[in-house]
Amino acid sequence: MAEIGRTLRAAGQVGLGAALAFAGTTHLTTAREEFQAQVPSWFPADPDAVVLASGVVEIGLGAALLATWRQPARAVVGATAAAFFAAVFPGNIAQLTEHRDAFGLDTDAKRIARLPFQAVLIAGAVACTGVTKVVREKTTNRT
Repeated sequence: MAEIGRTLRAAGQVGLGAALAFAGTTHLTTAREEFQAQVPSWFPADPDAVVLASGVVEIGLGAALLATWRQPARAVVGATAAAFFAAVFPGNIAQLTEHRDAFGLDTDAKRIARLPFQAVLIAGAVACTGVTKVVREKTTNRT
């Protein structure tokens, strides 16, 4: 049973890494304008520069997820990916509150329905890389 859990976590890590690398690549190429719709109007930077920078970060995180398998480095990469997903969440909120169409999200109902998926990405990054287990072990070893 433990072997199944390891296999599922590894598959999740590979899937998330590949998805991040792919999404990052589209930030730099085919979906650049779509991603600009998610940059909040209040953010003090050029939307295109934000999209390009976040694309590079996504490619780096994706590569790190695909290449990092030993703990605790694996958990650090997972925690970093989770933090990235949390950091870009205001963009999803901005897309809703500023009523911006992108990626087929052309109604507020669709934009609202998308919001919970960011929590799924965060939880997935934490779960597939063993963040909770490493934190628990490090905390337990301190006492």
